[in-house]
Amino acid sequence: MKTEVKAAQPSLFKVSTVGFLVMFILGLYVGLATPFAPGLSALGHKVLMALIFTIGMWVFKPWGIPFSVGGSLFLLLTMAFGVPMPMVFSGFTSGALWTLIPALFFGYVLVKTGLGKRLAFMALQAFKPSYPMLILAFVIIGLALSALTPSITVRCVIIVPIAVSVIEACKLEMKSSGSALLLLSAWVMAVIPGTGWLTGSLHGPIIMGMFGSVPDLKSVITFGSWSQTMFLPAELLSALLIVMGYFVLKPDQPITLAKEYFTEEYKKLGSFSKDEIYSIVILTGCFIMFVTGRIHKIPDPATCLAGLFLLTLAGVLKASDISPGISWDLVMFIGIASGFGAVFAQTGVSKWLVGVLVPMIQPLTASPWLFCYSLLAAFFALRFFDVAVFIPTMAVLVPIIPEIAKNFGIDPMVWVALFVMAANCFLMSYTNMFALVAESIAKERAWTQAQFTRYGIVYCVACFITLAVAIPYWTSLGMFK
Repeated sequence: MKTEVKAAQPSLFKVSTVGFLVMFILGLYVGLATPFAPGLSALGHKVLMALIFTIGMWVFKPWGIPFSVGGSLFLLLTMAFGVPMPMVFSGFTSGALWTLIPALFFGYVLVKTGLGKRLAFMALQAFKPSYPMLILAFVIIGLALSALTPSITVRCVIIVPIAVSVIEACKLEMKSSGSALLLLSAWVMAVIPGTGWLTGSLHGPIIMGMFGSVPDLKSVITFGSWSQTMFLPAELLSALLIVMGYFVLKPDQPITLAKEYFTEEYKKLGSFSKDEIYSIVILTGCFIMFVTGRIHKIPDPATCLAGLFLLTLAGVLKASDISPGISWDLVMFIGIASGFGAVFAQTGVSKWLVGVLVPMIQPLTASPWLFCYSLLAAFFALRFFDVAVFIPTMAVLVPIIPEIAKNFGIDPMVWVALFVMAANCFLMSYTNMFALVAESIAKERAWTQAQFTRYGIVYCVACFITLAVAIPYWTSLGMFK
């Protein structure tokens, strides 16, 4: 949907132009002074300069320039410097992007047909209204919607207004602890549980695309490998957030809402429409195909494209939906970022990054515990600066992952878990684009910054607790040698 990137325009400082100019000057110095010679060639320095310019655009968003246009600066500069076009545009031919585009339309269908709202009220009417039961309902809604679309924004568009209507129906005081607890629980269930499988969140196609641009990582990420690595940590993290969040934002008002409220709201939706029936059958079929990929061997992009074709054939999607249906700014952003690895490999930047970063990370590889906890803590700190879905940091680190795997026996999928945990971090609103989406939807009913930060601290603590379970689990799978 168009809100995917537009609704999230994070800026570290009001003087965003100054921040970008600092990055611009740094990039010029790297490109013209070639400070890393002879380890990095002149062309490599120029590509590094283009990367610094682009990161400055993405982080500071000067003059309100969209992610896609900021990323286009990288494309034009690398082409001008002589990098072959197939390398520059390799991200746009990746399977990851062609998984993402149809899957984003799946999210559009959930909103257009009203199926997402219907599924949400179906879950809510099954529970007697109370804080624990409402939160459990939001868990189920988050899981169900995650199975049907990777678009976290779409899930926010569906679940946040419903959470707001529940808060208002319960007559909870504006920005009270109970109000914040329900809204944050609903929002976080739209974000976290779906990270347990490849097509359950935006992070899956993004990281798959970035891995795919590095020759030694091309076949690492599949639906099966992602689920094996991520499902247990993602769902454990979700459970910890629900339990710990309840005690941190302990409600100060009782729930007096009658169960009949949800029954009446569901009745207002009427009977299933033809488009809803087609949509639920096709989207469920796609998810089953994803899960059974090891059996039928059909690639996930093919399944997604088949779903898009069938939704259009059934008349759920029409030609007029293609342009406004999804955020093409987001699609270009992901396509550009997915090609970084190929450009880095072509120009020697990857080799140089290995020489610089691997010795820095080497001391952390002494044990899985030191590696995971140290990197995750560093990633959380970086999130205060890297607000572009953590893509700039991943772009720098992904090329060195094969070397870490080869020399220290750390499976590349371990990095996936750390990247996802860091990308979802939300200590401050501006660091998480999906928090900004939720706040813009909830408006005056949104949480206070203090409540959000407290819940964000809970998230960080829950991540570290999750690692205490995940590391032995990953070790049992042979991911640390």
